[in-house]
Amino acid sequence: MCRFRYYAGVWLVFVLLSPAFAASHKKIASKPEGPRKLDHDIEQVLSDPEAARGFWGIYAVSLDSGKPIFRLNQDKLFTPASDAKLFTTAAVFALIGPDYRFKTTVETVGTLDKHGRLGADLVVVGRGDPNLSGRTLPYNLHTERRAPSIQVLQQLADQLMLHGLKYVDGDIVADDSFFVFERYGEGWSQDDLAREWGAPVSALTVNDNVIFVNLMPADHPGERAFLSITPFAEYYKVDNRVMTTPQGTGPRTVSINREPGSNQLTFWGNIPQDDSGFSEALAIEDPADFTARLFRQLLEERGVTIYGRTRTHHTELASTQTFSVTSIASGGGSSTRPAIPGPLVLASYESQPVAQDLRVINKVSQNLHAELMLRLLGKEKGTSGSIAGGLEVLRGFLVTAGIKPDQFVFFDGSGLSREDLVTPEAIVTLLRYCRQQPWGKQYEDTLPVAAVDGSLAERFRNTPAAGKVRAKTGSLSHVYSLSGYATTQKGEHLAFAIMTNNGNMPTKKTLDTIDRIVESLVEDK
Repeated sequence: MCRFRYYAGVWLVFVLLSPAFAASHKKIASKPEGPRKLDHDIEQVLSDPEAARGFWGIYAVSLDSGKPIFRLNQDKLFTPASDAKLFTTAAVFALIGPDYRFKTTVETVGTLDKHGRLGADLVVVGRGDPNLSGRTLPYNLHTERRAPSIQVLQQLADQLMLHGLKYVDGDIVADDSFFVFERYGEGWSQDDLAREWGAPVSALTVNDNVIFVNLMPADHPGERAFLSITPFAEYYKVDNRVMTTPQGTGPRTVSINREPGSNQLTFWGNIPQDDSGFSEALAIEDPADFTARLFRQLLEERGVTIYGRTRTHHTELASTQTFSVTSIASGGGSSTRPAIPGPLVLASYESQPVAQDLRVINKVSQNLHAELMLRLLGKEKGTSGSIAGGLEVLRGFLVTAGIKPDQFVFFDGSGLSREDLVTPEAIVTLLRYCRQQPWGKQYEDTLPVAAVDGSLAERFRNTPAAGKVRAKTGSLSHVYSLSGYATTQKGEHLAFAIMTNNGNMPTKKTLDTIDRIVESLVEDK
């Protein structure tokens, strides 16, 4: 889920005065297409004084006739929040394919002798698998984590034991160079970077690059609260200052801080003795470093002696923009030097098809996984596994899908960036395009179903839209969106996009307003 506390200066270009909003309502009344009852119903919803202070964009098109049935500011640019994931996941379906699988390996350039001694580094190589975790796949209505969160690393360590590994003379290396070392996107807020929704991006992603912190009151008032961390509690230095207070002194007031670049976690505040406790997912600083240290511990627990140190191998952004000195010196011609032998793969793990993760991304709005998909596009279909490489491929795909270049500006793949911009018309164009593709049904099935699952599980209950809407939610501070497919009560199929920026209504009232608009579309009176 995308959450921000900062405003976005880019939206100062929209002067949200009431006359401008009134003008947009006149535009509704003058539309040649669309039933007049629908115009009236939506106009009534948006006439609420609080709603009218925000900037709204709505576009709905019949998939059966191809005709617009409602338009409001459909050609204006809005911050999309997580509706940006609609574009990223569609591009992966189209260009990578739903059957793509990720492979994670443990490799060495050395040899393992008969005594179990490896005379070289042992390297864990990540290639972008988002689900090196305990997540249950396929996704079914909600996220489940029944297996150990580090199960894949445990399996890899067990495979090494089967090979007879006992000693490592070299280092334990975590290699995430498959993607460029760009942990965060442009336009991300700094206070999100320590939280689950702002977790750093890495080709070696273990447990969604987070740790789980559990906090419980102590047995007696005045004592420090019980605090536990999983997995790999040793990774962080913890300063726990949370005190237990007597029963009835709630609510709890607990704050958490981690400075950028630091592995120091500080907790402070109070938790009443009758509090049930809580859990929080906190982002780690360097996923590859976390993996290297954790994998070393898993090997040592299995009796392996390691003489080297623990380190990482990243691909820095600058290295993707330079030329090979050797190639330039040789004029780019062929070389008579013998080929360097490939590494010896001692253990490996293959993921489920990528379609399973695209479902996770859109159902629960998983930011980190969407960012991995953007880099995958660049790695497999572009110039590099970087943000720029992925965005270049994404732009090409969207133009092919019939979306005009001036209808979108993306800086990331998840929508966490406040600098992303897109029009409602662009979203609907994308949805119509996807509906016509061989993978269109799979794409539609990745979207939350109203009143059933994902981020729409609690919305539209006991309304005509329940079960009839599949749509992607989006939310940042002062930004909300909902875009997808709907079937009206008369059986007409729609593609729609609803976006609002710069409003100041409470979140629940904003979501209720969006839902009432969707219900008006579905009722089709």
